[in-house]
Amino acid sequence: MSDLKIIDAVKSGNFAEVERLIKAGAEINQQDEQGWTPLNFAAGSGHLSLVKLLVENGADVFKVGRDRRTPYDIALAAGHVSIVEYLREVENQYPGERLPRPKRKYCKAYNLEDLRKYPGWSESRINWKTKKDGAEVDEKRRTDDPFPDNKIVFVHEDFTVTESMWHNEDVIFNQVDSAWEEFCATILRFKVPDDLDIIATKS
Repeated sequence: MSDLKIIDAVKSGNFAEVERLIKAGAEINQQDEQGWTPLNFAAGSGHLSLVKLLVENGADVFKVGRDRRTPYDIALAAGHVSIVEYLREVENQYPGERLPRPKRKYCKAYNLEDLRKYPGWSESRINWKTKKDGAEVDEKRRTDDPFPDNKIVFVHEDFTVTESMWHNEDVIFNQVDSAWEEFCATILRFKVPDDLDIIATKS
């Protein structure tokens, strides 16, 4: 066995040995050559009991290796739902400062006629790019050429609407307020997927 005894025990799934090493004073946040800790390995392998044992004995849930992934990120990538749920709860209860989880970039396609049912709907053309004589021309606002109702447009995670799937390009609507967000949630059923939603849809 190497000097990284607790990591080796976690990798082999040996709960009793991990517990013994913790009681013997092993460094619970030791890192291998890639910077992975025992908790990183437990999260990736799907051993919830080992994850809990390590966390309850002081394992750092925000420690990252060279790949810059936390144990939560590793469990998420591996599709271990119970570990993701547990580590999310632990992270949320953490009393100190921590970096916020990055906001997920997301958009969903709709027929424009569905969005036009919103009482406060208006259309603009902001940050709009069109081709004229082979050159790109930026058109700030142009409403003289209305879109058909059956045009497909995209609602983004910040509730802005664009003609294409690219955020902040070819913007049609950006008058975002609580009423528009409510309309998106209740009428359009728009929701940015949660991490667990994505795990649930993996094959």
